Amino acid sequence: MSANNIPNGNSSGPTTQKPSYKLNANSSSVGPSIHDASTLSDVRASLAALHVRETNITDRLNALISSQADLSRELGRLDLLRANLGSQVIATRSISNGMLSSAADTAGRLSSRVKGLDLEKDRVQQTLKVVEQVAELKACVHGVVGSMGAPQDWEAAAGYISRASKVPEPIIRGGFAAAMVPSVEVPDAPWVTLENAKESLCGLFLREFEKAAKDGDGAKVTRFFKLFPLIGRADVGLDVYGRYVCQGVAGTARATLRAAPGDAGKKDGFFYANALTKLFEHIAQIVESHGGLVERHYGEGKMVKVIERLQMEADVQGGIILDSWSDERGVDRKLTDAKSYPFSFLVQSFLPPQRSLTGTPRMNSPALGGGTNARNSEDEGVDMKEVDGLLSEISVMLGRWALYSRFLAGKCKNPDTPEDAPLSIPEVVIKSNLSRKISGKLTIPYNSLAMFFFRRSIEKAFQLDESPTGLSLNLNKPIDANAPYIISAVDDIMYIVSAMIHKAVSTSQRDVAASVIPDLGRVLGSDFIGMVQRRMRDEYYPQPTVQGGLPPENKIVPFIVLINSLDIAKDYLARIITSHLGTSSDQPNGKSHSNPLATTFPFEHDVTFVTSALNTLNATFALKSGELISDALKALFTFVIKQRLKPVLVEAFRDADYWRSEEELAESARQNDEDEEQVIDRVQRRFEHGWDALMKPIARLMTPKTFTALGDLTATDLAKTLEKRVWSYSGKTSAYGAIRMDRDFSGIISTVSRGHYSVREMFGKVTQILMVANMEEEEWEEISCEDNEDVIQWVLNEDERRRARNLVKA
Repeated sequence: MSANNIPNGNSSGPTTQKPSYKLNANSSSVGPSIHDASTLSDVRASLAALHVRETNITDRLNALISSQADLSRELGRLDLLRANLGSQVIATRSISNGMLSSAADTAGRLSSRVKGLDLEKDRVQQTLKVVEQVAELKACVHGVVGSMGAPQDWEAAAGYISRASKVPEPIIRGGFAAAMVPSVEVPDAPWVTLENAKESLCGLFLREFEKAAKDGDGAKVTRFFKLFPLIGRADVGLDVYGRYVCQGVAGTARATLRAAPGDAGKKDGFFYANALTKLFEHIAQIVESHGGLVERHYGEGKMVKVIERLQMEADVQGGIILDSWSDERGVDRKLTDAKSYPFSFLVQSFLPPQRSLTGTPRMNSPALGGGTNARNSEDEGVDMKEVDGLLSEISVMLGRWALYSRFLAGKCKNPDTPEDAPLSIPEVVIKSNLSRKISGKLTIPYNSLAMFFFRRSIEKAFQLDESPTGLSLNLNKPIDANAPYIISAVDDIMYIVSAMIHKAVSTSQRDVAASVIPDLGRVLGSDFIGMVQRRMRDEYYPQPTVQGGLPPENKIVPFIVLINSLDIAKDYLARIITSHLGTSSDQPNGKSHSNPLATTFPFEHDVTFVTSALNTLNATFALKSGELISDALKALFTFVIKQRLKPVLVEAFRDADYWRSEEELAESARQNDEDEEQVIDRVQRRFEHGWDALMKPIARLMTPKTFTALGDLTATDLAKTLEKRVWSYSGKTSAYGAIRMDRDFSGIISTVSRGHYSVREMFGKVTQILMVANMEEEEWEEISCEDNEDVIQWVLNEDERRRARNLVKA
């Protein structure tokens, strides 16, 4: 069959394949493509398939054409409905325009009429209200005049005036009231009548109030006091009431000062402090008991006016008490004496030591301790007992002033302030004369006298200082004293420090704490630590008297006692600060109890400031004392431990024959009639014996902390010494000798680290040198492999490790 007989076929040329496109994607029977036909039967099959598909498509098209009539019919119905709806819309619009527009006009007219009626009603109501107010005003005016007449009912008259005050001022002064209120009995304008009545009643109430106050009639005083706000004279009532309560305050204060029989009572240590306390307590009682009455009748916050008047009286009476106290105690004279006090003992103590040709210490040297140096403070012109009593009395008065200020701060606090908000000192206290006098008469003298008292106490403590007796480096001599072994001045001075901090904190005054606490740290650093340092340097420095010799015991023991004293003083001060801050280093995660200073210093930021000052005091003293302890321990190690440790090592390693083999060592032991085990343990036993003889006498004298620090210094130096000794055996040691050396050095390290395991870390290089030296070849090769570098934390570098492998002679 030719190509011309093939439908849709090309007449000539090669057949190009084209993609087949499905007419019906959902057809399940798809015949072979004519483009793939290669034989006549394939062409016929493709043609049959195309005829089938043509039939299916024709049927579907016929179905669509047959449904077109139904669609046209539905569209026609929709057009008909649209036409009907259009006519309905037109009819609805005509109804709206023709029928509802008139109703809308009617509604608008009704709304306007209603608004007009509401306006008329409001005007009528306002008129009625004005009429009622004028009627009320007229009744009040006539009531006032009537009550002030024959009945003399002052409460009723005040009540009428109070009622009249509720009528607006424009109504009272308006023309309608001026026309309607006056009458034959009351011809004046209402505002004139009311003002005259207020003035008359105010004068009357003042006279009656003062008369009742003079007669001591409390009920009558209260009666007229309550009437002042009713007549609009609240300021007058508060002022006269303030004068009334101030009279009681003044009388009580004068009676308190006169209560002491003669001068004997006034010389009592706390007489004036008690007088000031009674003054503050009396004012606080008045404010507490009368505050409710004032607030109830005069309004919230009006008690502040009375408090201001009371504070003015407190300024006067408190000033009298402070002036009398200052004159009676001779404060100015004591301040002058304190400022001019020479502190001779302290000054001489810091001078270079003066020695005669014979080496005798200078006279009056602090080193002599007792005798003429232990002068009484009275001999110096200042009685320390009087100063201490004066400080105690001032601290009590300052504490009472702080409580009084806190009380007034609570009473003057704005009602809108949150409950947990910190208090702030009220203006009535800040600007008061008594506050300035408290600062000049109490705070400033307290700060000056406190520092004098503390310095003089340190001087006295060192004048009377005693060291513990019976201390010795000989273990065979028992010690009768109790550890820790410190100078007596530490207990005395730290007791004074605790008392001074307690007094300063008890005043609740930021200015006192800001002066006293830093001054304590300054004096401790300059005088206490300076005195101990001077004794260490000039009197007990453990330097040998002969070149190459050892320091004498009478230098070493006092030197250790001074080191202990610094360490214990540091702990004492830390505990003192902790007791005031309520914190403890023993608590996990640094947690602490609530700061007890928060109740002592309630005003904003004060507690933070004082806490910081105390922490600074502790940190500064710990730093200075720690530096001196460190220097002293270095001196003790250099001149005592190091000098005695050398013979111990020489003796321990005497006859150390690490070059011998195991057989040679056994043979040597038999020749010398010695036990082989004893020969092997000889180095360890000798070192342990020498170490105990050196360190135990010192350990029983020192505090645990200082001995631990001394042990660290000793271990650091000993580690270097042992390292040098190990290298000195390089190439001279047998394999068996290296094992013995490892055993001996491990025993030495165990002896040194006994009770202080962390010391072992200092001997890390020695331990690793011997470990490398004693490794088997296979083990060393495995360790040396680069993949195993992290198996051991090396303290030896690569060269040192190779050198350690050559420690054993070939």
